[in-house]
Amino acid sequence: GLVGSEMCIRDSSKDSEPITIITDSNYLKNGINNWITNWKKNNWKTANKKPVKNKDLWLILDDQTSLKNIIWDWVKGHSTDKYNNEADELARKAAENLIQSF
Repeated sequence: GLVGSEMCIRDSSKDSEPITIITDSNYLKNGINNWITNWKKNNWKTANKKPVKNKDLWLILDDQTSLKNIIWDWVKGHSTDKYNNEADELARKAAENLIQSF
């Protein structure tokens, strides 16, 4: 999801080489590729006039990716994609560690 997708792309120059980001979230892919333009125009309201959830995270993602040549690729979650399954496991372990630290 969006929370697990925060990244650190610190170089502000636009690279000619595309960066492929693979996600199992159609919400993330559609949000950053399609919906975010209208959210900004509509003062961060959805097509249903409701506030966009996680606006703070969308702003970070937009800022981090706006100067990059990004290709957003979708894979089916909980499928046979090795790297997606590894990412899920890492996210699960990180969440468990975070909860235990409180």
